[in-house]
Amino acid sequence: MYKITDVKELRERTGAGMMDCKKALEACDGDIDKSIDWLREKGIAKAAKKESRIAAEGICQIKVSGNTAIIIEVNSETDFVAKNSDFTTFVDYLTDKVLESDATTLEEALAIKDGEETINDKLIALVAKIGEKISFRRFEKVTKNDNEVFGTYKHMGGTIGAIIVANGVSEEVAKDVAMQTAAMNPTALKREQVPQEVVDREAKVIKEQVMGEGKPEEIAEKMVTGRLNKFYKEICLEEQAFIKDSGVTVKDYVKNNGGEIVSMIRFAVGEGIEKKQEDFASEVMSQIQNS
Repeated sequence: MYKITDVKELRERTGAGMMDCKKALEACDGDIDKSIDWLREKGIAKAAKKESRIAAEGICQIKVSGNTAIIIEVNSETDFVAKNSDFTTFVDYLTDKVLESDATTLEEALAIKDGEETINDKLIALVAKIGEKISFRRFEKVTKNDNEVFGTYKHMGGTIGAIIVANGVSEEVAKDVAMQTAAMNPTALKREQVPQEVVDREAKVIKEQVMGEGKPEEIAEKMVTGRLNKFYKEICLEEQAFIKDSGVTVKDYVKNNGGEIVSMIRFAVGEGIEKKQEDFASEVMSQIQNS
């Protein structure tokens, strides 16, 4: 059995209508992940593109110091506050403090001391001053060796940020790859890094879609491989067509410039966070009254 909150979550993650979400949950015994696949198989939702909705305001900030780089995300409730000088100054300060620290978790970062205060104390004071909820959501540090280079890119002042570590290429080439990462949203560097459960799940969805088009199962099995290759080309950075020259892949572009990609990080502000609160109760009542 499923709850009303399950319907709400499924709608947010897929963009499907309420009644379709209810049918999916009923068909899948309330399992949300299976319901997403059910909706995709029926062609009702393209969940892979909806699950990472950008829904909150704030900033991604990136800084580099020697062989260490950091990317952080700090969220605010409104875009107005995200552009406020007190907010942006705090984000810069926070980025510097965490970069120079040994912190590896949010808890450790918030506990960093600055005089008599911690980072968390300063965050609370900023919330009190601005009058809006502010959240230090996440950060990630990456290190390189002396033979490697960082490529960094921030889109629209920090709505999306990406850091690339590459070997054997110039910073300009690495920055091109960071721009690609920001623009095309790869979820893995190469196909070997895609979790097997993700591949199995996608293969199942593809097979159901093909069989839904009237193809027999043995033909559907053969078509899965081809469509999985297309899937990899969408989500794997190395296999994506390079945005500045679609005739080559990103991997080939870097290789042609004498190097290889070592790692990638990408943050998008508000990724996976619901931005606005819909009047879900009223919608439920409307559905009941019209049923």
